[in-house]
Amino acid sequence: MAENVNEVGRTVDTGCSEPVCVDARRVYDSCGDKDCLADLRVFFTEQGQSVIDEAASVRLRDADVLNVMLDIEPVPFHRGFYSIDMTYFFLVTLDVFTTPCTTPTQVSGLCISSKKVILYGSEGSVRVFSSDFSNDDYDIQNLPSQNLPVANVQVAQPIALAASLKPKCQCHNCNIPCKVPSAISKMIGGQITDGGENVVLATLGVFSIVQLLRNVQMLLPSYDFCIPEKSCAGGTDSPCEMFSRLDFPTDEFFPPSVADTQGESGSGCGCNCNNNN
Repeated sequence: MAENVNEVGRTVDTGCSEPVCVDARRVYDSCGDKDCLADLRVFFTEQGQSVIDEAASVRLRDADVLNVMLDIEPVPFHRGFYSIDMTYFFLVTLDVFTTPCTTPTQVSGLCISSKKVILYGSEGSVRVFSSDFSNDDYDIQNLPSQNLPVANVQVAQPIALAASLKPKCQCHNCNIPCKVPSAISKMIGGQITDGGENVVLATLGVFSIVQLLRNVQMLLPSYDFCIPEKSCAGGTDSPCEMFSRLDFPTDEFFPPSVADTQGESGSGCGCNCNNNN
């Protein structure tokens, strides 16, 4: 039987395991997408819209995901399948030029996009009660009206592809698609407006993974508890002593070359080929 002793003095058994039952979320179904969201209208606050109305051109600088609202419903006549409606809220940052060859003004706005997918989430007919504690209040039990799976979406950093400036009269289907939550409005600095003379249309590239999960009990091999393997370093009052323990940042002074960024089997010339001669 192999045993190791970690830095905190606990013996760790690495030679055998015992089965333990854990309650965890299992992924029943998932899908990944690469979406090009073209010509999304950018909504601004009244202050931001006033800048857009005076703009001669715009440039898309950056984009980020503020939130994704999820709604899940069973699919009729398809037991175990569920439709997931997702509403994406994107924060976009624009460089706004009022005249050519001048310093741009940065303005942030909100893009909204909706998407639906259908995934398999199995079936459940039990209600889950838990002993969650609320201070100075009744304990709020976990009582779902339906035993639905949990929808989860992972979104990578959006890619800001393009932006265009148009008169509002040339924008079709550019109304606010849904009610904007107050938390989102606070993030962009206030309520958005549907007025103005000009509109901005942005194109974003989005990578996402959607999952349906359920809590299940699984039997897994257990080796030991997760005991820390190193001691906590004590603090010091001497800033020079703390600085002396830092490694010299060599990479900051000597950036990697093209050959360094290739893999071990790379040739350093942008191709990976073997020369048998």
